[in-house]
Amino acid sequence: MDRVVDRVQLARTVLGAAATIALVLAYNVDRNRWEDAAWGGVANLIVAPFVLLIAGPLVILGFISYAPPHLRPLLRSRLRAPLKAVGWYVLTLGVIGGILVLTAQIDDRDGKSWWEYALAVAALLVIVWGLPFFFLASLYSARSAFNSAQVHPMLPPVLTLALVWVFAGFNLIGDGMPGGPPVVQLCSVLGGGRCR
Repeated sequence: MDRVVDRVQLARTVLGAAATIALVLAYNVDRNRWEDAAWGGVANLIVAPFVLLIAGPLVILGFISYAPPHLRPLLRSRLRAPLKAVGWYVLTLGVIGGILVLTAQIDDRDGKSWWEYALAVAALLVIVWGLPFFFLASLYSARSAFNSAQVHPMLPPVLTLALVWVFAGFNLIGDGMPGGPPVVQLCSVLGGGRCR
């Protein structure tokens, strides 16, 4: 079953990219659109876990509420894995941010104490190891939707759908309607295209 899902996801991604490229080539009004699309994709990957942290609980609450009444206690009992993943993610973010903020507040005019040296070493570790780890953890968290498949196998696609619509709304607010005739604009917005 996973191979079928992977093939469908790959086909959807290829078709979406081809449709976006075709729309950009047909109705391109901005020469910097390719660079904007690349940076927008990277920004979406970085922002996706934070959007999931905000919108995810609402979607999960709706998902469990929509389930048949006899399955709701079972689904609620399986929330431990996603909550644990969210907790570790937020803790990692807090530790990295806390160390960097404390290091930025060290005063260079005074003599250094042992804890300031320790904090500087911790900041170096955060920059060399912690930030790449956090970036990769963000990518995994966005892809797995914080291990929400532990609750129900259909929950990650539902969360992904909500995430796509949130990003489509952000793109519509930020960039406006895409280029082209009204029918193409509507299809592009509803299909998640980003040509402008």
